[in-house]
Amino acid sequence: MSDHSLPLGPLSRRHFFYGSMLAGAVPAAGFGSTPSLSRAGYKSPNEKLNIAAIGAGGKGYTDINSCLPENIVAMADPDDKRAERTFKQFSNVPKYKDFRVMLDKHVKEIDAVLVSCPDHNHGTAAMWAMSRGKHVYCQKPLVRTVWEAQELMKAARKYGVATQMGNQGYSNPGAREACEIVWNNDIGNVTEVQAWTDRPGKYWPQSPEVEPKTEAVPSHLDWQAWLSSAPDRPYSPAYAPHHWRGYPEFGCGAIGDMACHILGTPNMALRLSETGPVSVECVKKEGVGKYCFPHQTVIRFDFPARGNMPALKLFWNDSLTGAFHYPGIPDTELLGDKDINGSLFVGEKGFLTTGCYGERTRLVPESKWKDYTKPQPLLTRSPGHYRDWIRACKGGAPACSNFDVAAPFVSWMLLGVIAMRYSGKLEWDQKKMQFTNNKEANQYLKPVFRKGWKFAG
Repeated sequence: MSDHSLPLGPLSRRHFFYGSMLAGAVPAAGFGSTPSLSRAGYKSPNEKLNIAAIGAGGKGYTDINSCLPENIVAMADPDDKRAERTFKQFSNVPKYKDFRVMLDKHVKEIDAVLVSCPDHNHGTAAMWAMSRGKHVYCQKPLVRTVWEAQELMKAARKYGVATQMGNQGYSNPGAREACEIVWNNDIGNVTEVQAWTDRPGKYWPQSPEVEPKTEAVPSHLDWQAWLSSAPDRPYSPAYAPHHWRGYPEFGCGAIGDMACHILGTPNMALRLSETGPVSVECVKKEGVGKYCFPHQTVIRFDFPARGNMPALKLFWNDSLTGAFHYPGIPDTELLGDKDINGSLFVGEKGFLTTGCYGERTRLVPESKWKDYTKPQPLLTRSPGHYRDWIRACKGGAPACSNFDVAAPFVSWMLLGVIAMRYSGKLEWDQKKMQFTNNKEANQYLKPVFRKGWKFAG
C-alpha cells in the first residue's frame, strides 16, 4: 500500500474493476510499469528537483509557485511583459525566449519541466523535454490534437519519465467520492451526464465579429518564439497574450479550457477512456464565425456499454449565463453562483452533481444528501496535484493524471473540438483512431508543424 493510501473496504463483484481506469484515478503502488530510476534521473525524496519552466506568465506563474520549495533553475517565455511578475520574483534565474535554447543549454542540470505555454505549443514543448529525459508537468488540455496526445503517451513510456496533466480535479477528494458513490450503485446505472461551463463568456471573445487585426510586434514579445511550431502569420493582439484560446490554430475553445477539469470526474467514474465514444456531434452552435470557435455550443458524445455500465450520452454545454437547468431538479439545487462549472450524473435511481474540480460533490435533491452515508473509501487520496507529480519525479508511484491516463481522456475530449467544425454526427472508430463517415474531419486529428520545429527534439 502506498504511503498516502486509505484502507480498502469490501468490494462487491459488481464494482471490482481494477483496470487502467481505477489505477489512473489513483496513484496506487504497483500500477503499470514504474519508469526506470536510472534512465529518468530520479532523486531521493529528500532532495530537491531542478525544475525549468516553459511559460512563466499567466498560468505559468501559478505552476512555478506551486512547485516550491523545489529549485527553479531556468525559465523560457517569449513575452517579457506577460512574465514580468515571475521574472522579478526569480530575478537570478536564467531566462530565455525560446525553450529549445533553454533545454539545450541547461540539459544537464534540469530534472523536470513545467509546460505552461498556450495549447498549440504544449505537445512540442513536452516532447522536447521528454526526449531529453526530463519529467513533465503539462497544463491542460495536454495538447491540441489527438495525434499529439497519443505520441506524448508513447514518449513518456519510451523515455521513462514521470508525467502529469494539469487537471487538478483528478486529485480532488470530492472527485473520488463521486466515483465511489457511482460505483456503490447509490444512484443506479448512469445513462446520461450533463456538463456545463460559463466559458468563454466574459473570459475571451469568441464570436463572428472577431477578426484578427495585424499590428507591429510589441518590443516585449518574440513573436516567432510565441508561434513556435504553429504556421507563420502576422502578429495580432487578438492572439497574444490572452485571447488565443478562441482560435482553432492555437487553442481548443471552452471545451479545451475547462473540460479536462469538469469531465474528469465523469471520465474516472464511468470509465469513459476505456472505450472512447462511438460518435460526437455539435448539436447546437451559436455565434458561428470564420475565425473563432462558436460562442456557444452543446456537444454530444455517445459512449457504448463499458463492462457492466450501460451505454451513455454525455452533453457538454458552454457559455452558461446562470444556473444549469435540468428537468426534475429545482434551480435552487444547481446553484448558478457556485456551480457555474460542473457536471450532473443522471442515474436510474437519482442524481449526483459535482463542481469543476470535484468540489461540492453531493446527491440532489439536498434532502437525499443530508442523511446520506458515504461509501467506505475505495480510492487513495492524493497529496495534491503538483505534489503528486513531484513525488513521482522522485521515484514514487505514478501521478494520478500521468500521460497513460491523461492522453486517452484528452483523445476523446478533443473530438468535440473537431465536431464544432461540422454539422451532423461524426462516427468514431476508437481502434483505428479515425472518423469513419467524414474523411475530411480526419485532417484535424494531427497538426501541421512549421519548419524548424519538429515534434521530437
